[in-house]
Amino acid sequence: MVAVSARLRAGAALLGPAFVAAIAYVDPGNVATNTAAGATYGYLLVWVLVVANVMAGLVQYLSAKLGLVTGKSLPEAVRDHLPRPVRLAYWGQAEVVAMATDLAEVLGGAIALHLLFDLPLLLGGVITGVVSTLLLLVQDKRGQRPFERVITTMLVVIAVGFMAGLFVAPPSIPDAAAGLVPRFDGTDSVLLAAGVLGATVMPHAVYLHSALARDRHGRDPSVLKATKVDVVVAMVLAGAVNMAMLLLAATSLQGKENVDTLEGAHAAVGATLGGGIALLFALGLLASGFASTAVGCYAGAVVMDGLLRVRIPLLARRLITLVPALAVLALGVDPTFALVLSQVVLSFGIPFALVPLVWLTARRSVMGSHANRRAVTIAAWIVTAAVVSLNVVLIYLVTSA
Repeated sequence: MVAVSARLRAGAALLGPAFVAAIAYVDPGNVATNTAAGATYGYLLVWVLVVANVMAGLVQYLSAKLGLVTGKSLPEAVRDHLPRPVRLAYWGQAEVVAMATDLAEVLGGAIALHLLFDLPLLLGGVITGVVSTLLLLVQDKRGQRPFERVITTMLVVIAVGFMAGLFVAPPSIPDAAAGLVPRFDGTDSVLLAAGVLGATVMPHAVYLHSALARDRHGRDPSVLKATKVDVVVAMVLAGAVNMAMLLLAATSLQGKENVDTLEGAHAAVGATLGGGIALLFALGLLASGFASTAVGCYAGAVVMDGLLRVRIPLLARRLITLVPALAVLALGVDPTFALVLSQVVLSFGIPFALVPLVWLTARRSVMGSHANRRAVTIAAWIVTAAVVSLNVVLIYLVTSA
C-alpha cells in the first residue's frame, strides 16, 4: 500500500504543464461561443464540443512530445527550418494572433469586473492586465511549479463557476445524449460550430505546451507516458467545463433574449437560476479572464524567444499585447463585436501552429524513434484539415454576414 501511494505521489508530481495549457480552452471566447451555442440550439452541438476536445487532446500531446523529445519549443523548432525573412513574417502573424488572444481575454476579465462591481470596461481591462502581470511574476520569480499551482487553482475556480448551475437545473440526459449525433440546423448552426471549434483549438496553447513540458522535465522522453496522463486529465477537466457551459445554456437559457453576449447570458442566468449561481458564473468568467491573459502573455514570450532569440523584460512583453486590447476598450468598440473579431483573427493563426507541429513530430530526423506512427500522423493531418477548414468557414460566414 505504501509503495502504491508513493508511486501515485510520484506520478502526480509529473502533472501540471497540461493544466496551464488547458486554460486556453476555457477562456472568455469559449464562454461566449459555448453559451451562445446552447442558448440558440439547445443540445444540438454537444457533439462538436466532444470532437473538439478529442482533437485538442491530440494536438496538445504532440506539442508536449516535441518539447520532451527534442528539448526545443515549437517556435524554436520552426525557427530551425525557416530562413530569416520567412521567420520574421511568421513571428509577425504570431504576434497579431497574440494580440487578438489578449483582446478576448482582457475583454472577458473586464466584463466580469463590470458584472461584479459595475466597473467601467476600460478600468476592468487595466485591472485584468495588472493581475495577469502579477501572475506572470510568480512564474518569473518563483519558477514554473508555483505558477502551475496558481493556474490550476484558477482552473478549479472556473470549473466551479460554470458547473454550479447544473446542480440547480440538471440537463436532460436523453437530450444531451441525442446531441452526440453529428448534425446541423442551417447556416447559423455551422457558424456557431465553427466558432466553438475555433475557440477550442488555440494557436498560443499549441506553441506554449512544448515549452511548458520542456521547461518542467527537460529533454526527457521517458516521461511521455506521464505526459499522456497529464494531457488526458487536463483536457477532460477543460472539456467538462466547456460542456457545462453549453448544457447550462441549453437547460436554462434557451429561448431567452439577449443571451448572445456575456452580459446577457449572466443576466439570464441570474433571472433563471438565482443570484448565487449568477455570482459564481461571473467569478468563473473573472478567473478565466485573469488566468488566460497571463497564460497568453507567457505564450507570446515563448514565441518571440523561440523564433527571434529575443527576450525582453516582462513588463514590456506585457504591454505589447495589452495596449491594443485597452485601446479597443477605450474606443468604446462593442464588446461582442470585438470578441467575434478576435476569434476570426485567431482562426488565421491556427494553420501556422498545427501544420508545422504535425510535420515536425512525424519526421524521424527530428524525433528519432519517437516520430509519430503512421496512424497518429494520419489522424493529426485529419484534425489539422478539419480545424483549418472549419475556421475558413468561420471567416467566410462572419465576413459575409
